[in-house]
Amino acid sequence: MEDAKRALRSSDVFEGLSEAAVDLLAPAASRRELPPGALLFRQGTPRQAVYLLADGQVELTREQGGVTSRLVLLGPGETVGVGSLLHTSDHTTSARAVSHVSLWELPREAVRERLREDAGAALDVLSRVALVMSRHLQYQSPRAVGREKAYGSGASRREHDLLGDRDVPADALYGVQTLRAVENFAITGIPLAHFPALVRALAMVKLAAARANARLGLLSPAVAAAIEQASREVIDGHHHGHFVVDVVQGGAGTSTNMNANEVLANRSLEILGRPRGDYGACHPNNHVNLSQSTNDVYPTAIRIAAVLSLRPLLSALEKLRSALVEKGEEFHDVLKMGRTQLQDAVPMTLGQEFGAYAVTVGEDVARLRETSRLLLEVNMGGTAIGTGINADPRYPQIVLEELRAVTGLDLLLAENLVEATPDTGAFVMFSGVLKRVAVKLSKICNDLRLLSSGPRCGLSEINLPPMQPGSSIMPGKVNPVIPEVVNQVAFQVVGNDLAITMASEAGQLQLNVMEPIIAFNLFQSIEMLSAAVETLTLRCVRGITANRERSREMVERSIGIVTAVVPALGYERASEVAKEALASGRPVRELILEKGYLTAGQLDDLLSLEAMTRPRPLALGDRTV
Repeated sequence: MEDAKRALRSSDVFEGLSEAAVDLLAPAASRRELPPGALLFRQGTPRQAVYLLADGQVELTREQGGVTSRLVLLGPGETVGVGSLLHTSDHTTSARAVSHVSLWELPREAVRERLREDAGAALDVLSRVALVMSRHLQYQSPRAVGREKAYGSGASRREHDLLGDRDVPADALYGVQTLRAVENFAITGIPLAHFPALVRALAMVKLAAARANARLGLLSPAVAAAIEQASREVIDGHHHGHFVVDVVQGGAGTSTNMNANEVLANRSLEILGRPRGDYGACHPNNHVNLSQSTNDVYPTAIRIAAVLSLRPLLSALEKLRSALVEKGEEFHDVLKMGRTQLQDAVPMTLGQEFGAYAVTVGEDVARLRETSRLLLEVNMGGTAIGTGINADPRYPQIVLEELRAVTGLDLLLAENLVEATPDTGAFVMFSGVLKRVAVKLSKICNDLRLLSSGPRCGLSEINLPPMQPGSSIMPGKVNPVIPEVVNQVAFQVVGNDLAITMASEAGQLQLNVMEPIIAFNLFQSIEMLSAAVETLTLRCVRGITANRERSREMVERSIGIVTAVVPALGYERASEVAKEALASGRPVRELILEKGYLTAGQLDDLLSLEAMTRPRPLALGDRTV
């Protein structure tokens, strides 16, 4: 019983409860152990209990559109499933043990039954639950977080900077410089938290810097440990809601860097047992930003975030490639007409067409992997303009070692930090490959829309899976909405690439101040492409079927098959047959037989699937070459 009480008092939800409330809840708690990989609960199942983590780590994930994303990593003292005490809705996430986990389980019905015994304790518990859930909504969401969520309380604290004093929301982890940036840059309405990879990358850079400064004796062990813990929490998915600065901003990313510095400083102060804003113990600039400048932190974080964000896109493209390969195999014997300039060309198989799509997607995967290696070169230690001012000479190499350990990436230190600081060429190259991917995907989608056109008055060689009614006025109409949305994503990526190109060109002297718009467009392109490719695979390609009879009928009606008999008839005679077939509407085969140019057996051989869709020795008949 005492163990259960201690767990309740140390949890992030139930700390601060009255003794009466703790005494009431403790008997409902039971201890559970979970092995690594075990599910605590699954998305879509009813909420049945609250879980207090005593030891180990649990990841919360969400599945959407067939893609599973990690939202946050929870550890000792944190609580899962608290919403079950308020209502009986389904879980919106899944919880899985990352390591061996010890936890306390408080079943919903058992807790509610005990709370009925004491109205005061019940009010105490439910008020605490509501308060914590409110804070989670304000600060814990890793995406689509607006700055309005930073004003959940009317309480404030006074902070000071170069321009004077300002009141900052008391429950905000950010500080005065972030507040000013929020006011100055109401541009897109999209905060840093919208791109979790960038927030995590910033924390990785700060963690590596803290370790490097500690190794150099520039940070006390206690402060370095606090910054490391705070950074690790952000990497695990916590506190993202406090990254409230608009992604697009002036100042070459200084507001982004200071947002990170202030969040980590204030969280470090809490870890050290100090109040937020007590910067004498841990200062955003003097401690969190030690040996750094925005001009090496920000581009390094962008590069790391881009490489990490690329992984879902590569995974999505690999799944698309595999789906296209499967369709190629499924359609290997479906004869159809190939076309050039939208005119009948020569026969092929639908399998060859889809197999070619698979190859082009695979090529894009290879190009993305190759180009992303350019992003592994960083300028950490260059500080303001690459000269390394205010950094120990040993710092660049040490921070690189630590950053490699934190990120797991094979990062390299730029050979010349003065050159590397304003250089955004890698972003231009990488964006160019993203544009290539977008353009080729769009071409595939153009083909899918053409091949499925109809269903009665178009090509109608394939059927796309019907996803939704296509018209508010025309009954029965179904549109190719998935290829259409991928087309539109491709147009956006092409536009983003132009913006990145212009921003890179706009750099001046020792710094490119346009990196915020580069970052915004780069991450938007990666995320939109990832989502578009996943959608194309799951909601379109895997459900495509072939209209075999329709495709073969068009081949047999086409004059394009005359190409297959050119080696036997010669170009001039074959041209005469084609011209007559086009004018009369009669089949090519019928005309050749009527004229006695070839026998039925010869035509069966020349117009076979094998003969028309792949190379083979030429049958020149009685002609000489």
